[in-house]
Order: sequence, then C-alpha cells, then structure tokens
Amino acid sequence: MDREVAELERAIERIWEVGRGFGLDPFPTNFEIVPSTVMYEIGSYALPGRYSHWSFGKAYHRMKTMYDFGLSRIYEVVINANPSYGFLLETNSLLQNKLVIAHVMGHVDFFKNNAWFAQTNRRMVDDAATHARRISEYEFQHGRKVVERFLDAVLSIEEHVDPDAFLKRAPNGTTAPKTPRPGRYDDLLAAHELPAAPVATATRDEGPELPEKDLLGFIATHSPVLEPWQRDVVAMIREEMLYFVPQLRTKTINEGWASFWHSRIMRELDLSDDEHLEFAELHAGVVSPHTGQLNPYFVGYRILEDIERRFGRERLFEVREVESDVSLLRNYLTEELCGELDLFVYELVDEEEWTITEKRWERVRDQLVANMTNFGFPYIEVADGDYHGNRELFLRHRFEGSELDLRYARKTLENCQTLWGRPVHLETVVDGEPTTLRYDGSEHSED
Repeated sequence: MDREVAELERAIERIWEVGRGFGLDPFPTNFEIVPSTVMYEIGSYALPGRYSHWSFGKAYHRMKTMYDFGLSRIYEVVINANPSYGFLLETNSLLQNKLVIAHVMGHVDFFKNNAWFAQTNRRMVDDAATHARRISEYEFQHGRKVVERFLDAVLSIEEHVDPDAFLKRAPNGTTAPKTPRPGRYDDLLAAHELPAAPVATATRDEGPELPEKDLLGFIATHSPVLEPWQRDVVAMIREEMLYFVPQLRTKTINEGWASFWHSRIMRELDLSDDEHLEFAELHAGVVSPHTGQLNPYFVGYRILEDIERRFGRERLFEVREVESDVSLLRNYLTEELCGELDLFVYELVDEEEWTITEKRWERVRDQLVANMTNFGFPYIEVADGDYHGNRELFLRHRFEGSELDLRYARKTLENCQTLWGRPVHLETVVDGEPTTLRYDGSEHSED
C-alpha cells in the first residue's frame, strides 16, 4: 500500500507539472484516498461535515446501492475551496486515479479562474461544519423533529435565491458606501484631517424593493413569524445554496473543461500499452452520449474541442474565464456540432408517446438554453409581502412556456405558508389560463 501511495504521489507531481505546462492554474489541492462509504457520503451531502437531514441519507442509500450492485460508480469528488479537496476511491486502479487526478486539476483550474466563481465562499467546508454544529444545537434546544420539519420547509424552496445578490444595493434602501482607502501618510494626520467615511444615501422611502427573486432571503428578513433560530437556519441554507449556484450555472462547461484537460494531460504521461488501452476505454465512457438524456461531459468536451479547432487554444482559455453553460451554447453551439452530437427536441405528443418534434439546430440550441436558464428551476419572484394590507405573501411565476406541477406547487405553497405564517398566493398559468393558487394554512383554493 505504501508503494502504491508513493507512486500516486509521483503521479500527482507529474500531472501537475504537465497541466501547468499547458497553462492551467489551479488552487493547491489536497487528495485523500477514501473507501466507498466515505465517497458516497460526501457525494450525497455535497460537502463534508454538512448538517444532517433525511434527504441526504436517501441520496446516500440510492447512490451506494447502485454502486454495490455495480450499476454506477463515483470515481472522484472534488470540493471547490482554497485549498481544494479531491477524494479518490480506494478501489480505483492506479491508472483510474491518474485520470481522476488530471480531471480534478481541470475542475480546480476552472473553479479558480471562471468569473462566475469569483464570489464563491472558498471556506465553505469550514462554514458548513459550523452550520452543522449550530443546527445540532438547535435540535438539542427545540427538538430534532421540530428542526427537521422546519428544514423540510426551507429545503423545498432552497433553489429560489438570487445568484446575483452580491450586485444589489445594501439593505434598507441604501446604496452601499465605499470605505476610503488608507493613505500612505494617514498616520501623520490628525483625526479631523482624515477623509470622512461616506454616508449611505437613501434610494427609496421604506420597505423592501420588489419584485424580489431571492425568496429565501426575503423570508429570512421579512417573515412575520420566524424565531431568531429559524431565521438563522434559513440564512445558513441560503448561504450554502449560493455556494452551489456557480456549479449549477456551469455544469456543462465545467465538466467539459475537466474532460478536455484530462485527455490532454494523460496523453503526455509515460503510460504502458495496457494503460493506454485502459485510459481510452475510461475516457470513451466519460465523454460518450447517454441514451435519453444529455451528458454534460460529452457536450461540453465536444464544444471545447471545436473551439480549439476553429479559434485556437488562446480562445479556449478566454472561454474558460467568462462563459457559463447558457453563454457557451449561445455562442459556440453550431449547426455542424448539432448534427455531429445528434441533438434534437423531443416532446410528449397527445400525452401518449415521446416523439422527436424538432431537429433544426437553432431550435435545438434555443431549447437547450431555455432548459438551463435559471438552472432549470421555475422562476418565482416575490411580488408583494403585504398583499391585501394583511401581511400576506404574493408570489409570481415568470411563465415561459412550462407549467408548474400542480401537486408539487401546492405542497411547496404549504411550506411557504409555514415559513411566512400568513396566507400565501402564487400567480401562474394552468392549462394555458392565468391562475392564482392560494393556501391559507388550512385549505387550498384557486381562481
């Protein structure tokens, strides 16, 4: 085992050397070899040391069962942090771990250099552990079932945050003041001679600015019924969701980037003939199309290959810095690529049979972009926090062609009412007609 670890350490050094030679610039990365139980625990919780909830256990059971029956396998997990963390499965072969290490290097380079990750909390691993301790304390104080039921309600709307919240104005209707930079000679000046800190300027009279996309943030700040510990829990879930948003925004390009570079790096290593064959089989499995669903590794990898072929490697690094999945598809998915990737639109016709309804490449591209807009979640915004002058919550669904699942929507309304404490309304479209769903805490209605 010690010999294998030493060989793996040499492989990491060589892979990092080759990757840097290509121009990759990742964060320092710590690798750990872990058993499948640990690998799938991290995979299901998404962060090591995260708070406990039954939904994570459900995900773990499903993923671990698939692994035990040989139906699927996680080869690696990488955590976006500085330093980053890469977890290697102890049952991987040496060649598999070499490929995984090269793949992780591509991910970490992307985390560090892509603009959408610029606002990432790089210490979220530590913060998630702190959140877990606080939630555990609340379970001790208020009862595990009480906290779990509250988490159920919060997690049902966790995706409804504003990923661009950091661009907004400061709370309470003020423009965030900029603190003056310290000068070289400030220590020589009297206190009254130093530049005065600017005063925040009001931009509206009172109340929140609406409409508001950040439903979680709005509830944490303005709910009439939440206790301090509950506001703290909502704020923690919101903070963790904002950490995951860049990964949702860049799934295709991120996996494509990691796949592109693991293929280039592995070709530069001194592999035996058997290892070359094993690598070719593994790589083909990663970047091959999937039946019935889109493989982000496959689509991202092929688009990046096409960009390098048409524009050169310098453009490739520009794409890595500024693009998200939506902009990558809009800017670089061509008619030729659509044909090569065999992309098409299929829909359920007459509620009976899934049928290919469109193969025109512009329509295919636009449908892919639409599916990825707002990360595939319905766009829900707060339209009024004092509806009817009675502190009722009015939400609006920005309808763009896809109707809500009514059973799911009604259940989510119940959770929103739990968090708000007053009747909740949701404006949407049902069967092509404008409809408002309501839940007052005891029964549902609509018109």
